[in-house]
Amino acid sequence: MLRHIGITSFISLLLVAQAIDAAPPAHSSKPSKLTEPRIGANGGTANSGTTGDAEIYKCHPGPWGDIEWSTMYLEAPDYILETLRKPDANPHWVFPKATLDGIRELFQRAGLPEDVQQRLFDPKRIFTQEDSITLFPQLDDLENLKPAVRQVIYAELAKSPLNEYHHDPLIISGSLEDWLRDAKLRPELQNDFRRLVYPSGHALAFSDVRLILNHATTDSEVEHVFRTITRTRTLVGTLHISPGSSASQLIEYWTGNRANSDVLPILEAATSQAGGVNLDLTHLLPPLARRRLYTYPTIDLLTRGRMPDCHWTSLNFFAAMPQDYYLDMRLAANRLLEKYNPVESPYVFGDMLCFLNAEGQALHSCIYVADDVVFTKNGENSLKPWVLMSLQDVKDIYGRDSATIKGFRRKSPGPV
Repeated sequence: MLRHIGITSFISLLLVAQAIDAAPPAHSSKPSKLTEPRIGANGGTANSGTTGDAEIYKCHPGPWGDIEWSTMYLEAPDYILETLRKPDANPHWVFPKATLDGIRELFQRAGLPEDVQQRLFDPKRIFTQEDSITLFPQLDDLENLKPAVRQVIYAELAKSPLNEYHHDPLIISGSLEDWLRDAKLRPELQNDFRRLVYPSGHALAFSDVRLILNHATTDSEVEHVFRTITRTRTLVGTLHISPGSSASQLIEYWTGNRANSDVLPILEAATSQAGGVNLDLTHLLPPLARRRLYTYPTIDLLTRGRMPDCHWTSLNFFAAMPQDYYLDMRLAANRLLEKYNPVESPYVFGDMLCFLNAEGQALHSCIYVADDVVFTKNGENSLKPWVLMSLQDVKDIYGRDSATIKGFRRKSPGPV
């Protein structure tokens, strides 16, 4: 699930680099199906290709060439699910440093029905500690909350990591029906997800993991529920190189004028084919991204104490060998200051895009690939794979905090 990286010191250094106005992404004035937040797709399983009738989306014209995009859904592999802690099935809401009067005001503002409030404030359903108040909603009341009510209350619960699944909710940036289509859930459990999602910006969020576990009837169904909440939509890109394609333009864009780029041989071979060729975009990414794309963290990464996050991913994008010290936000910020210049759109392959909230905290960073598609890992979390995602979808995830985007470009195209 999503985890925000709120590191004030990191952003202070980012803003010293140069305060530039957040610019809209390249070509955002001409949205295509790709950049709509509800694009459709036939789902897939982990490491699967797209299904035969998956929808195909043409890219916008640009120096990246003629790309077709399709979508698939990844699911976490067994070795990840086996390490996942399963919570108890007892829903509860924790309000740190709160008063009962303050909680009542929140419920009134959210439009929570009076009878539900009465049951919530039953002394038998309140656990008071010195620094927090915990309420235990009844299952029926929790299931019947309207999405708008859930949205307001859960936004408050999200402020504290004590509310694990509210603070770090599942974000569904695409169509809910597409997300559910190939999930191995019986229809009743699928309907539970439909009833329990709530708006989060332009996306949908789901936090009621504990509640839905009450509807699972077997250990197998519990596993299916947790596998489903790892489902992540990703894009698959195919570059069509025809006899009329500009070889020099494609080579310049995808190598970034790096003479040492290891994708140069395949580009030169592909652009010299008399009849043209179709090239999976994975082959045009640098080694680390090529190796990590469409995968979840491996066991060796799980045992290092800290998981690779978005900043580690972005700063290591062109690295021959990934540097783990980028997990230190201070060192990551120094790297950005030393090796990158701030830029505005249109962005090019390899540009680092930083998402900042209103307080100037770093919520996320990712790498621009082409046609408003980015290479991203959405959180320091074993359940989050490395994917290609439309910039609009990333905005839908992180834009719920009114995030702005600042772009950075490496100062030198030479070795990292």
